[in-house]
Amino acid sequence: MFSLRKLLIMSLFSFLLGACDKNGNPIQEFGLDKLEKGVSTEAEVRMVMGKPDTVWEDDDGSRTLEYPKGPAGSRTWMFHIDKGGKLRDYEQVLTMENFARIKPGMSEDDVRRMLGKPRSVAQYKRKKEEVWDWKYLEGPNDRLFNVHFDINTRKVTGTSTSDVNMGG
Repeated sequence: MFSLRKLLIMSLFSFLLGACDKNGNPIQEFGLDKLEKGVSTEAEVRMVMGKPDTVWEDDDGSRTLEYPKGPAGSRTWMFHIDKGGKLRDYEQVLTMENFARIKPGMSEDDVRRMLGKPRSVAQYKRKKEEVWDWKYLEGPNDRLFNVHFDINTRKVTGTSTSDVNMGG
């Protein structure tokens, strides 16, 4: 005879198993559970995720499909398609690990390929800088990761984080 406690534990375990994608990872985005690395095609990725915001073409014939979920969202997905048209990997790129890779001297294109489309771009002419930002989750809170560029050289001068304004 099952106790109520055992039944609850089994139900929770079943729910948690159901909330994983085909690769065993927790589902973070609707549709990811329908895609499988090394098996799914680019067409299947597009069917599940929709039209990408940007397609990055690489010299070796591989491609990266970019899906920013902003400006209201706090995730940007990059789907890496091999030269044969199969899904090699996918990742949510707005992470502290990726932010730490942004270094002074990097180009705008380098940053854009790493983090995707920024939520907003603001110029500060007196400071001779342009600041791009991305909304991300820090625990349960939305925060902004900011990349500062020199207006003249278009190179990264630094990064910062800030709170999200309630009005925007």
